[in-house]
Amino acid sequence: MTIRAVIWDFGGVFTTSPFEAFNRYEAEAGLPRDFIRTVNATNPEANAWARFESAQIGPADFDTAFAEDSRALGHEVRGADVLPLIAGDLRPGMVRALQAVKAQFKTGLITNNFAPSEGGLPQSGSASPKQSQMREIMAQFDHVIESSKVGVRKPDPRIYAMMCEALTVSPAECVFLDDLGINLKPAKAMGMATVKVLNERQALDELAAITGLTFS
Repeated sequence: MTIRAVIWDFGGVFTTSPFEAFNRYEAEAGLPRDFIRTVNATNPEANAWARFESAQIGPADFDTAFAEDSRALGHEVRGADVLPLIAGDLRPGMVRALQAVKAQFKTGLITNNFAPSEGGLPQSGSASPKQSQMREIMAQFDHVIESSKVGVRKPDPRIYAMMCEALTVSPAECVFLDDLGINLKPAKAMGMATVKVLNERQALDELAAITGLTFS
C-alpha cells in the first residue's frame, strides 16, 4: 500500500540520543556502563520512568521512585540527577527532512515525555533557545501525541492507533521512525514500515528508500 503518512519520535530522532549523556554520567559516577538504560528497561510498564511519562507521578515522586528502582539493581541514582541528561542536540538534517516530508505526506509525532511543568517543554516565556527550537519543530506536525498528556506511552499499541485515527490513515500507509526497537515492534506488527534511527544519515537513507524522496 502507498505510504501516506510519516510518523516520528522526537528524542533520539530529531535530537541526539540521551544514551550518550547517560553514559557520560555513568562514567563520572563510577557506575556500570548502560546502568541507567538497564533501570529504565526493568519492569518497563510500571517502573518510575513509565509512571512519570504517563503522568501517574510527579517529579518529586519520580526522584524517589527512580532511586528505589536503581537501588534494587545495585546502585542508587536519584531521578533528579537523570532528568537533566535527557535533552540532546538538534539534528539539522532531520529538521530539513521534515520540511521535505511535509510537502508530500501527512506528518505525526509520538513522543514519550513529561508534563511541561515537570521536566518537559516549559509553558512560560522563559524557555531556553534549545527548548524554543524544540517547540517550533513540534508545531510543524499535523498531529502530536505526548504521553504526558494522553496517559499512554510507547510501546503501548493504543498510542499508534490513536495517531492513525488522528491522521485518518491505516497503519499500512505509515512509516514510523524511532531510536528504540521496543517502540518499533508494535508499529511493525500493526503493519507500519519502520526505521530504527541509529544516526542521521542512516535514518534518512532508509526513509528515502521507503518514501521515494531525496534528502541532502
